[in-house]
Amino acid sequence: MSIWYGAHVADESELRLCGDLAGKRVIELGLAAAAGSITPNSVTAAMAGAKAMALDPDPQAIAAVRAAAELAEVKVECHRGDLADLGFATSASVDLVVASHTLAGVDDLPRVLRQVHRVLKPGAPFVVAMRHPVAAMFGGTDHTATAAYGALSTTFTELYMSFERSNFRLDVVHELNDQRVREPLCPAVLVVRARKQGD
Repeated sequence: MSIWYGAHVADESELRLCGDLAGKRVIELGLAAAAGSITPNSVTAAMAGAKAMALDPDPQAIAAVRAAAELAEVKVECHRGDLADLGFATSASVDLVVASHTLAGVDDLPRVLRQVHRVLKPGAPFVVAMRHPVAAMFGGTDHTATAAYGALSTTFTELYMSFERSNFRLDVVHELNDQRVREPLCPAVLVVRARKQGD
């Protein structure tokens, strides 16, 4: 059981971005994995001994996390709301925030980043996984571009600058390939770890 970064790509057991979760306060920001057969990251964190919290606007995703937590016999504190609605966490009280494939649809990314920055302890990580911006250009398997770079998703530059302006420092960047594809045209998933700077 490991933190999930996307279908058919490396997970936390290989990337080691989150560290030991035992006794840590961890927020799963958005619940993309809850919709499928993947164990939600908040449940995985709770199973590793973390005080896990989950936030998502979809009541069905929240219900799926609660059911997965009950099945795993762990406790996950669930909150329904916008991804920037982190009022349930006090300032500088959280050890880790994970957003796995949930930031693509966010209208105001800088607002989300400011709230994540507020709740994280100084130096604590924010781990984000998303469809790779280059992979978003390709709609099918014929290797022809169907959209211009940045038309369907945030570009890497936009993501990087949003983190910088919110007083985060990126310290790890992974471009993950789909493990089913022998010679991939481009990476499938982008995973970054950003650390909170300042207070």
